[in-house]
Amino acid sequence: MKKILVTGSLGQLGKCLQDISNQYSDFEYKYVDIDELDICDSKQILDFFHDFKPDFCINTAAYTAVDKAEEDTQKAFDVNANGAKNLAESCLEYNTVLIHISTDFVFDGAKTTPYKESDFPNPISIYGASKWEGEKHIQSILPKHFIIRTSWLYSPYGSNFVKTMLRLAETRTELSVVNDQIGTPTNALDLAEAIMHMISKHILFEQRKQGIDFYGTYHFSNEGYCSWFDFAKKIFETNNIKINLKPIPTSNYPTPAKRPIYSVLDKTKITNIFGLEVKNWEESLKTH
Repeated sequence: MKKILVTGSLGQLGKCLQDISNQYSDFEYKYVDIDELDICDSKQILDFFHDFKPDFCINTAAYTAVDKAEEDTQKAFDVNANGAKNLAESCLEYNTVLIHISTDFVFDGAKTTPYKESDFPNPISIYGASKWEGEKHIQSILPKHFIIRTSWLYSPYGSNFVKTMLRLAETRTELSVVNDQIGTPTNALDLAEAIMHMISKHILFEQRKQGIDFYGTYHFSNEGYCSWFDFAKKIFETNNIKINLKPIPTSNYPTPAKRPIYSVLDKTKITNIFGLEVKNWEESLKTH
């Protein structure tokens, strides 16, 4: 039985992976968070890998406080860059395939067409820079890796835009939301399904000795695109909440970290190679 290690198991994606694990019962799972496995501690990782010997490691552990990272730079790089490096080194030693979750924030948002995996990153925030540094470590250390960049993640767990909007609507009759940042919401459950689909396909490719060069970087989000204002509007419509929603420009809502103005991700590569069917973001929001 193949073994899967999931780091960051208390986060949004970690929880969603646990939710669907019974659909993939031919794997043995080990879910760990920072209390059980600190990815910043290379020796602890090596010891853990020595005991568990995972065939796959899904790294969902990350420093994701985008604005706080502008001040807490060292911590962001420790987790997002050095943590990724530590995992890659242990994966190399134990012949483990690493599935690492990255972000649309590695891009500067200067494009007006969806970002492809071949587009060169140019992060404009500490968070984005730390995630890009982690990607580079993995690429240089470990041939057997999948880096999956995603965007605007939400789920029933943790902190995310959907939960924030619903919480604010409980006490407010009016909200202003940015209307000039364009991207794509991603249901974490859909991302979890995509990851497990990729792992299953990977095993199939290996068994058939097809020799497909499928390792590398991929983009995954739901299909379509919208502004944060559009996203909020659809959240309230879906939940039958009436609220006065006002669009505002980014300049009216300054934040410590810069956000990409445009960060729609092109999913052609992941759909072609792995045969994934990707739901539209509006459709997927209804299942949240």
